[in-house]
Amino acid sequence: MSTSITTRHRLPAGPPRSGMGATGSPAAGQRSRDAKIAGLLLSLAGAAILLGFITAEALYPGVYTTHTNTVSHLGASEPPNSVVLQPSAAIFDITMLVTGAMILAGAWFAYRALRRKAVLIPTALLGVGTLGVGAFPLTHPAPHTLFAFTAFLAGGIAIVLSSRVTMAPFRYLWTALGAIALGATVLALDAFRSWAPMGELGEGGLERWIVYPIVLWLVAFGSYLMAAPAAPAFKDPEVK
Repeated sequence: MSTSITTRHRLPAGPPRSGMGATGSPAAGQRSRDAKIAGLLLSLAGAAILLGFITAEALYPGVYTTHTNTVSHLGASEPPNSVVLQPSAAIFDITMLVTGAMILAGAWFAYRALRRKAVLIPTALLGVGTLGVGAFPLTHPAPHTLFAFTAFLAGGIAIVLSSRVTMAPFRYLWTALGAIALGATVLALDAFRSWAPMGELGEGGLERWIVYPIVLWLVAFGSYLMAAPAAPAFKDPEVK
């Protein structure tokens, strides 16, 4: 693939020649608006997740530490005898449901703007996983675990693949954040739980090495989309 084709996928860094974007065409203008809508939805979702966690932790009516407790413990304690403590559980569940829907919508508008399934699919799966975590807290351990792992894995992949549609230095930042999230996801598997550094972080600390890079990317990538003066006007037919 030539360099000239690759650069057409990325959001231009310079100002547009008109209000409709660099090409001045209605299609380019629509894709620019779609990019800004996607950016707004993803940024709001990331900010809402972070603030929702902080609020639920602050109002947790018991002992809660980031070393021992995962974010899912805000919705319910570990099975088989899960305990739901309010108002933290309601705050956590509602936050996951609302932000999951926002990420799904943001993924769709990002696809309309970028025409890249490599961005759409993992970002949409991140939204589905987030929704599922809210719909199925730890009182339903099997679906909760499935949706949580989907969100973790898809989120890390989405971060890495988003580097293909952004300019430096952002693409290096996305690659680094994605590598951290994916690496922490692997280390969170049972096979690595007994490794000393993992024990020092605790289950809650290790999970936050997965969650927070994804949250930071949602805010940062969303801001990048909103700040771009125009969406890309061309698509390489070889890239799906």
